[in-house]
Amino acid sequence: MTHLPKNESEWRAVLSPEQFRVLRQKGTEMAGTGAYNKHYEPGVYECAGCRAPLYKSTTKFNSGCGWPAFFDAIPGAISRHDDFSFGMKRTEITCKNCGGHLGHVFYGEGFPTPTDERHCVNSISLSFKEE
Repeated sequence: MTHLPKNESEWRAVLSPEQFRVLRQKGTEMAGTGAYNKHYEPGVYECAGCRAPLYKSTTKFNSGCGWPAFFDAIPGAISRHDDFSFGMKRTEITCKNCGGHLGHVFYGEGFPTPTDERHCVNSISLSFKEE
């Protein structure tokens, strides 16, 4: 999949207002409100902006945080960036293909996962493709 840059008006034409706010303006959906928070069907979670595959359902786990949580992404699917908003250092994750904001990665929280990472992803940033 190739990165095809879109301008703001092109993104607004293909995304809902809430998808635009989260994916393009780095917003966050309210905890516990997303369609994929408690979704555990087999398949692949894709970027809602460009449909690039991001996460396999086998890496999703119940973290209790109110957003979908994954312990690892599909290799090469996401980019990590330092985020110093809100007076703290966090690691923002974006779709490597279109640059859409997905959420943040948290490290060392002690979940019994192979990576000890929690990719806290906004449901609205995702679409789901069944296996």
